[in-house]
Amino acid sequence: MTQIGTKCVQAGYRPQNGEPRQIPIIQSTTFRYESSAAMGKLFDLEASGYFYSRLQNPTADTVAAKICELEGGTAAMLTSSGQAANFFAVFNICSAGDHVVASSAIYGGTFNLFAVTMKRMGIEFTFVKPDCSDEELEAAFRPNTKAVFGETVANPALAVLDIERFAQVAHSHGVPLIIDNTFPTPVNCRPFEWGADIVTHSTTKYMDGHGSQVGGAIVDSGKFDWTAQSEKFPGLTTPDASYHGIVYTEKFGQGGAFITKCVAQLMRDFGASPAPMNAFLLNFGLESLHLRMKRHCENAQKVAEFLESRQEVAWVNYAGLKSSPYYDLAQKYMPNGTCGVVSFGLVGGRDAAEVFMSKLQIAQIATHVADARTCVLHPANATHRQLSEAELEACGVGADLIRLSCGIEDADDLIADLAQALETK
Repeated sequence: MTQIGTKCVQAGYRPQNGEPRQIPIIQSTTFRYESSAAMGKLFDLEASGYFYSRLQNPTADTVAAKICELEGGTAAMLTSSGQAANFFAVFNICSAGDHVVASSAIYGGTFNLFAVTMKRMGIEFTFVKPDCSDEELEAAFRPNTKAVFGETVANPALAVLDIERFAQVAHSHGVPLIIDNTFPTPVNCRPFEWGADIVTHSTTKYMDGHGSQVGGAIVDSGKFDWTAQSEKFPGLTTPDASYHGIVYTEKFGQGGAFITKCVAQLMRDFGASPAPMNAFLLNFGLESLHLRMKRHCENAQKVAEFLESRQEVAWVNYAGLKSSPYYDLAQKYMPNGTCGVVSFGLVGGRDAAEVFMSKLQIAQIATHVADARTCVLHPANATHRQLSEAELEACGVGADLIRLSCGIEDADDLIADLAQALETK
């Protein structure tokens, strides 16, 4: 079996004789055909090809194929952002009047997307803690539940989801488990191997790794049988009037129906497509992903151990620490490391956090995470600013929480920077 590092470098594109070694940037909105009949087959989903980059572009599809292979899926697509990926993944099988069970420990932007924006669209969400009891999880389901959603490692709460448990419960109710695998990446965790059905990514983070492009990805495992619960998923199992009555599960099978519908319907209508240049830049990041993730995790482990030893630090949350309540789950799902993000709080609380962050010299304050450069953020004042105190608590994001994303610099320098910021009065 080809190892993950080789896939990071080689998967998705193999040039033929005389073709470019690097993936081509197809910077074109449109594509020429010699006859209307030939183009018509594309619009009818009777042939494969490209006609308008709002739906699909060869550069983006090449990179999506690499991510698909990294995750072990059957089909994948790129989107213009991680937010778009999560929206599409859910909206592809949900409509007004439907319901979704979601972990409460998710990225603040995703929480807001679900709890506010999609609620206005008539889709309701019930949020459960990632470490809720089996009884609490079962109680969250309704007859109109269409999916379960969670993050492998929550941003920024760093809670580790018990993927296997959530998958088993989701499947017992006849619905898929959708997992945002942004923080571990497929280098550290492959959710399909633990029962997940759909995986999403914010490729802006570790997959890119250099703060050069915003993007997202959706990957289908090809394992969920949509026809077994056909009444739950009419969008996939009944005729689509906008494509002359095509039934996606019949036309594209279990491994292709979900992504084909997502492209043909949602990308067509919403146009959240990535620029070809962004897909090209993303591929650069993917080629070194396996190398960078190892360094990110090594640095985070050392930093977390250092912070845990300091009296100025009230608490530290990192699943690589044996003191973490998620340590055992992390060892099960991510034995080679989780991610490079450490969250912690200072004895002085929210005010101390602001003072501390202002004194850091290597770590930069930025609304970003999972970058080659170390960055730091106070989520309650930034990414989670729109949430109430109760919602912050439900997400596991206290007002004092500092999110430190350890880059790939030398760990000793990162620790020295933290030490001087803690010691400076």
